Amino acid sequence: MKRRIVLTNESARHPFRQKLPPFRVERVAPVADDDKDLKLFVLSFTAFFIAIYSFIG
Repeated sequence: MKRRIVLTNESARHPFRQKLPPFRVERVAPVADDDKDLKLFVLSFTAFFIAIYSFIG
């Protein structure tokens, strides 16, 4: 049995609830932020390299 994403007001028995528009379920796609981990790694590596190099040099 397939159900549509848009639900109808079949259970709305009160006159005011029958006048309301049908309830809609909308899905929001997540925003792609794939390079966040890579940027954090590069920033951490650079900070570590500068700190160690400044102590040695």
